[in-house]
Amino acid sequence: MTTPKNIAIIMDGNGRWAEKRNKSRSAGHKEGVKTLKKIVKAAANFKVESLTVYAFSTENWKRPKTEVDFLLTLMKRTISNEIEELLDRGVKIKFLGRKENLSKNLIEEFNYIEEKSAENKNLTLNIAFNYGGRAEIIDAAKKIAADYKNNQLELDNLQENDFSSYLYSQDLKNVELVIRTGGDLRLSNFLLWQSAYAELYFTEKFWPDFNEDDLKNAIEDFKNRERRFGGLKDGDANA
Repeated sequence: MTTPKNIAIIMDGNGRWAEKRNKSRSAGHKEGVKTLKKIVKAAANFKVESLTVYAFSTENWKRPKTEVDFLLTLMKRTISNEIEELLDRGVKIKFLGRKENLSKNLIEEFNYIEEKSAENKNLTLNIAFNYGGRAEIIDAAKKIAADYKNNQLELDNLQENDFSSYLYSQDLKNVELVIRTGGDLRLSNFLLWQSAYAELYFTEKFWPDFNEDDLKNAIEDFKNRERRFGGLKDGDANA
């Protein structure tokens, strides 16, 4: 099997990484940004076409306000500090998620970097921010309902590909491999539609400790799996 073209990562364990070192959770999030830079570079070297990372979920608003405020500030600062290097590497950047609750300045930063990187082709980096898989499906359903009400859609003709076009990013293809760091064995409301047939790879490593070799190991593990998509291989009639 070839290298997966579309990989998604749940970057979990920043806070626990910091706590085990008697550091603040903020220090863990800062270290997580450094890891992301390394993994983006490695993904491009491995010829991955699309990398989607879970940066901030719709549920993360429930965290202490000080941590939420820090994460919002860290995102804005990271965009400002890293945009030129990402552009130089030919990375196209897209943001997935709801804009509500985000500041006008942060939304403007998102729009700016998307426009600035739109023609880049080496790797697409999708940053899921204020994102939830269920919220994405609900928002898509609302758009479909609006189009139906306005006589722009025939429900009887609605197919899976049609539904996909109502999701946050029409360019995001079906995810082939989902990697989760931090030891938990769940998707946590991440890319529920796009990951329907994704291979899942879990590691005990916290995100700040995840490195290029770990990404390579996940890709090699993917290559050794048999993907059937509900079908059978020859000789598996009794499976």
